[in-house]
Amino acid sequence: MPGPPPTYQPTFTPEQVAVCEQMVRRQSAPQAHVSRARLALVLHANPALDNVTASRRLGKHANWVRYWRRIWATTGFRLTDRPGRGRKPTVSPPVGGDGQSLGLRTAQPARRANQPL
Repeated sequence: MPGPPPTYQPTFTPEQVAVCEQMVRRQSAPQAHVSRARLALVLHANPALDNVTASRRLGKHANWVRYWRRIWATTGFRLTDRPGRGRKPTVSPPVGGDGQSLGLRTAQPARRANQPL
């Protein structure tokens, strides 16, 4: 039993379809890009395909299909994530210009052997 018709139905140009076909054939392409390219090819072949059926064909979750359909229909076609996504750095750069920040110290100058402790 198919699900409801999809809210977003993106359309793809012949150039975008060609890019997707090349991405799927590449041996060293990022896995996320290949999965998105496969989704675009499935939706290009059958635009009215519901999200659940498309997700089963690709082995992904229906929400993933729904997300990329909405992105392609509203903001345009892309296979990459938005810039600035991902984990942010946890170590902040040094505070001062001398390379010293909280918790970091330079080595003490070596004591001469003839000096008393």
